[in-house]
Amino acid sequence: MHVVDSHTEGEPTRVILSGGPDLGSGSLAERAKRLATEHQDLYRSLVKEPYGQEAMVGALLVEPVDQTCVAGVIYFDAAAVIGMCGHGTIGVAATLAHIGKIGVGIHKLETPVGVVEIELTDSNTVSVTNVDSYRLEKNRTIQVEGIGQNGASIEVKGDIAWGGNWFFIVNESPTAVRPDNLMALTQTAMAIRKTLEKEGIAGGEGGIIDHIVLFGDALTAEGHSRNFVLCPDNTYDRSPCGTGCSARLACLAADDLLPPGQEILQESVIGSSYRIRYQPASEGKISPTITGQAFVTRDATLIFNEQDPLRNGINLGV
Repeated sequence: MHVVDSHTEGEPTRVILSGGPDLGSGSLAERAKRLATEHQDLYRSLVKEPYGQEAMVGALLVEPVDQTCVAGVIYFDAAAVIGMCGHGTIGVAATLAHIGKIGVGIHKLETPVGVVEIELTDSNTVSVTNVDSYRLEKNRTIQVEGIGQNGASIEVKGDIAWGGNWFFIVNESPTAVRPDNLMALTQTAMAIRKTLEKEGIAGGEGGIIDHIVLFGDALTAEGHSRNFVLCPDNTYDRSPCGTGCSARLACLAADDLLPPGQEILQESVIGSSYRIRYQPASEGKISPTITGQAFVTRDATLIFNEQDPLRNGINLGV
């Protein structure tokens, strides 16, 4: 299997160029469903240890339905096939530039949730105009156990928003958003998601809220704020999360806290950043644009030995 690895502001992406599973024809959403249901061991093995690494997202290149697109792409992590991935799209663009498939300019990619636009400024710098994003609900209040002092329950308020994935966005994190606080932040975000699942709180059309974003003050003079993002596989996003930034922009726009076209710097928990902005779209939604950098780190052939007992990845669950 031919893969190219990269990182986008610290968050790894593995692009599968050839040797991936045959998902047949149909829409990207249909093919993504086949990947999720018929090839679970394979896709998870690509991003889990020992073949992958913690926090890695996979991007399987497929033939697009929309022939104006340079490629179709299906994203996944160690837990699930996901609809869209902002950092992954930046990584895909840098990879396509690396193999000579695209050059500087504007191109389109087809994803299971719609067509997105990528602008390659140079071999590493990419702007992604994501799918239209919106806030579904403001200030949903939940009672979360196990994160207060001495493990007591505390009240947490968050916005439910769509940015290509469903997010629960906590504007005032109960746990300080700092790089030396990763374990506590992870535990807080997991407790929030567990509460959402327990109470049956979901996104539009019952969509699973599998990403949690905690916001705190920026730690640089230029930054607008700093975030911690918990992904479906319970790892944290090293980048500021492109789909999370899209959902965040929708909330800022809905609250009239950021005018259209004004760019802000969103910091990640590790200190990397995206420049983000939006324009109004139809039906109260916004069209978000995320700019970041990706760097190719590996161009390799993966070998899955049938005699290797860990070829499907390390599984620590029961």
